[in-house]
Amino acid sequence: MDITLRSASDQAQAIANKEISAVELLDATLARYERFNPDVNAVVFTQIDSARTRAHAADEATANGQSWGPLHGVAMTIKEAWDWVGSPSTSGHSELIDWRPEQNSAAVSRLVDAGAIIYGKTNLPVSMSDWQTFNPIYGTTSNPWDLQRVPGGSSGGAAVALATGMAALELGSDIGASIRNPAHYCGVFGHKPTFGLVPTAGHGSPGGLVELDIAVGGPMARYASDLALGLDVVAGPSDFDSLGWSIELPKARKTRPHEFKVAVMLESPCVVQDTELTNQLAATVDQLAGLGVEVVWDARPKLDIERSHHVYMMLLRAATGVEFSSDEFDAQLEQARRYGPEGGDYRALVGKAVTMSHWEWAAYDRERQAERVAWAEFFDEFDLMLCPTAASAAYPHDQQGERADRTIPVNDGAESTLDQLFWAGWSCGVYLPGTVAPAGLTRSGLPCGLQIVAGHMRDADSIAFASLMESELGGYQVPPGYESV
Repeated sequence: MDITLRSASDQAQAIANKEISAVELLDATLARYERFNPDVNAVVFTQIDSARTRAHAADEATANGQSWGPLHGVAMTIKEAWDWVGSPSTSGHSELIDWRPEQNSAAVSRLVDAGAIIYGKTNLPVSMSDWQTFNPIYGTTSNPWDLQRVPGGSSGGAAVALATGMAALELGSDIGASIRNPAHYCGVFGHKPTFGLVPTAGHGSPGGLVELDIAVGGPMARYASDLALGLDVVAGPSDFDSLGWSIELPKARKTRPHEFKVAVMLESPCVVQDTELTNQLAATVDQLAGLGVEVVWDARPKLDIERSHHVYMMLLRAATGVEFSSDEFDAQLEQARRYGPEGGDYRALVGKAVTMSHWEWAAYDRERQAERVAWAEFFDEFDLMLCPTAASAAYPHDQQGERADRTIPVNDGAESTLDQLFWAGWSCGVYLPGTVAPAGLTRSGLPCGLQIVAGHMRDADSIAFASLMESELGGYQVPPGYESV
């Protein structure tokens, strides 16, 4: 197999064994970037000269019997929103194109310290708030499986860079499936860690120091083993907490099919599910059951599913609204006036969520804490919850109007893009880890992923199950036409 399509750990081992140099690996990766990026527009900013200088230094270290860490010499990219010295962090806002951070974010520094050769940044939607990836600075990113379709978002460029071999590992972020959704649409692996496990200071707004509720950073990769490797590198407390705290995640408790007892939920009252996707995921679950996995189709945590989704939406929009300007806040107050005892449309909900009092926010947070207890009790009996990542596979580009008014094709109809947020928040709103593993292709030939939800701090369990799926059912598939440069 082409070295650029092998795992990050394989690449690092090949460099350590002197089968290939870091410079040669970087050049091979850049050859893919030069060949494929004009078509998909995944990598939108590069620092190639400095990457090459660092690759030469890595080779000198190798020659001297030294290793910088588990990613020594591995070429990779990161999502544009992460602070990386010398690069913009715009989140798609034109007015920020000239801003440069004075230091790397903690997660980026950990990748560098582990030996990674970061050469570029990948595309994202404006404010990281869409499941499409386009903005006025960098343009549109397309799905390599079908250039007329979206790659997902907001870590859309990251998923495409991985799928096409332009990176061996990626650092994404997720508050509304922004790691999980692109992994699902593009046929790669993604892991949304337990909330708070990976520091997110230096992500998002320039110079941002505040950890945003629900938001996490996490690894994306072509192989399950690289999720574990990437998480091990970037996880852990930073800044003030690092003075007294350390993290030792529990190892995976189970690895063989017959050891797992899983619940399966492929449909929800909150969203219309595409039949092609549902059928493929159900077939995947049947294969897992055939391998010996104990599958229970009707088990659910003891909570109101629709209410849980509402709580997530209120807390999500409260979180994403904290950086609004005073003028934007006043505009949301106007929208909030339309939100009554029976609720309201999406814009009214956002207005209410952004402008509600702390007393009201705390009431929603108390509901969330009760849900977390219900999930913990659920995971006393079940190892994992298997569910979709979205309501469909990747859909055609649609950049007309605002996201709140757009629809996606589902079966023979058109459904609101916002309904997709149910599967995002099912686990994310209660801080649980979730891994997306490739689950084959739909009847139309589009990749899809199965979301694997685990208990609090049980990240290794969901990654282990993703690894099981990879070894037993097959994982990443190279998109047609991207097998070689």
